[in-house]
Amino acid sequence: MERTLVIIKPDALSKKIVGKVITTFEQKDFKIVAFKMVLVSREKAEEFYQEHKGKEFYEPLVNFMSSNPCLVMVLEGENATQKIRDIAGNTDPQKAEEGTLRELYAQDNRHNILHAADSLKSAEREVKFFFSENEIHHWEGKIYKK
Repeated sequence: MERTLVIIKPDALSKKIVGKVITTFEQKDFKIVAFKMVLVSREKAEEFYQEHKGKEFYEPLVNFMSSNPCLVMVLEGENATQKIRDIAGNTDPQKAEEGTLRELYAQDNRHNILHAADSLKSAEREVKFFFSENEIHHWEGKIYKK
């Protein structure tokens, strides 16, 4: 099984659509193996998005991502990184396919409700950026009853 990182951005929290985003992933059979709310500092946002430094959208993105809390989670599933990007849709909601999360809920390229790792290499780096190994849960998906 593959693991990948998803960040539910501040705009999704303010729109109160977090449950819809999580439900979408759960209905597609992804397991949540780590999850937490974080207020990303400016320094952490700069480090996380370092590959974009110098691009015109870098400063506004860093400012946005450090403006309010985000929900950060690790999802596990078959071909998780690509499938989650497909569910998320194009970062520009005007170009996102019908029914994708960004087409349904995003405002623009920056206020696009979530970040999804773009490759296996990125997913590995991003998971380690936010979570230690002991924060990631290993479970069999069993249902426990009283």
